[in-house]
Amino acid sequence: MQQEMVHQDLRTKSISKLFMSYLIPAVLGMVLMSVNIIIDGIMVSRGVGALGLAGVNVASPVFPIIFAISLWIGMGGATLYSIALGENKVKHAQHIFTQSITLAVVIVTIIMFVFSWNIEGLAYLFGANDVILPYTIEYLEVLLMFGIVYVLENILSIFIRNDGNPKLAMAGLITTAVLNIVFNYIFIFIFNWGVKGSAYGTIVSAAIGLLVLLTHFFRKKSILKFTKLKFDWLVVKEIMTIGFPSFMTEMSAAIVTVGYNVTFIKYAGETGVAAFAIVNYIHTMALLMFFGIGAALQPIVSYHFGAELLDRLKAALRLAIKTALICGALAIVIGFIGAKYIVMMFDIKTQELLTFTIKGIGLFFIQYIFLGFNIVYAEYFQSIRQTKRSTFIILSRGLLLVFPLLWIMPNLFGVNGIWLVPVTAEAITMVVIIIMNRRKDPLLVPKHA
Repeated sequence: MQQEMVHQDLRTKSISKLFMSYLIPAVLGMVLMSVNIIIDGIMVSRGVGALGLAGVNVASPVFPIIFAISLWIGMGGATLYSIALGENKVKHAQHIFTQSITLAVVIVTIIMFVFSWNIEGLAYLFGANDVILPYTIEYLEVLLMFGIVYVLENILSIFIRNDGNPKLAMAGLITTAVLNIVFNYIFIFIFNWGVKGSAYGTIVSAAIGLLVLLTHFFRKKSILKFTKLKFDWLVVKEIMTIGFPSFMTEMSAAIVTVGYNVTFIKYAGETGVAAFAIVNYIHTMALLMFFGIGAALQPIVSYHFGAELLDRLKAALRLAIKTALICGALAIVIGFIGAKYIVMMFDIKTQELLTFTIKGIGLFFIQYIFLGFNIVYAEYFQSIRQTKRSTFIILSRGLLLVFPLLWIMPNLFGVNGIWLVPVTAEAITMVVIIIMNRRKDPLLVPKHA
């Protein structure tokens, strides 16, 4: 049977080898994505100037929105897809894939149309002023017109990983990341297209990355294909429900960042905001690494959950947790030992900012011993259709705890208290997860229709 041929490794390969085959491509892809963000900023800054960089930064909220939609539909649909394959329901899995892609096209088209209706008003809403408005509009025009390409690339990458081809998913991300640098250089420094060149570089590289991913459909063993389109509200509802924690992860991160900026400017002024911006750049790389661990776990867990191979499922969960804890410990050590060298890469001009940022890293990085554990469990619950638990974890480590702590901690410990807010939030969330797991077995056997 084709399905058995495609997913034989998922059933028979040792869990450690299976997990590593998903882990390495997922983590590399995520790290490349984060490096790409930093290089984009450097190129715009050098090629267009400070106003151009400011314009791109003001337009940047569009990216979390687009990426959040990609994760919402991609993770929701791919989780259902893998569970269906585990249950040996190949046609239903293909039906889920068709519904997911269709849903993405419809939602993104509507959002992009609404945003484009008054693009100048949108730019002002995001924080543009009259000086940087032209740069912001230039960037937004391109992004809103072709944003669907970026969404489809991300969603297809997730589905291909769940279809047993994590190396191609990584190849697509690598292609996009490398070409984004190349096209940014060509469009900004050679063609002199300014901010618009950066936007076109992002879209063109994503389009080529999408073409790389489409080669998966020529793979003889692939069962990922489109079925005849027939709107299925029940499947769409389930996709949106299961994928909601991924959506909340991205959106809450954007909201929480605003909270940190407001608190830092109140207690430490512009130096505090600048220091947090630097630390947040570094944090993005670490955070995406942990998300890579979760992304590697998801296809394995969803498939084994559907196939009711529960011992192998639990073994994969334990391995993912150990990996996250080890990576968290290494990140803390790197933060303590190498903080000065990491910060110096940003060409800081004042000793005050340098000292403040180094101290911030030492405190802020402590969260990583808890953060990886929490992300893995959020991904795990989402992968076995326990959406409420997954959403609770995401909200606990974000909106529910961070905003109260941003008021409490600085009053108790001053500026150091701000740096320790994520540490406290992640630690509390970890304790809650442990208590939650002891009260009730989180592994629920799927009910067959």
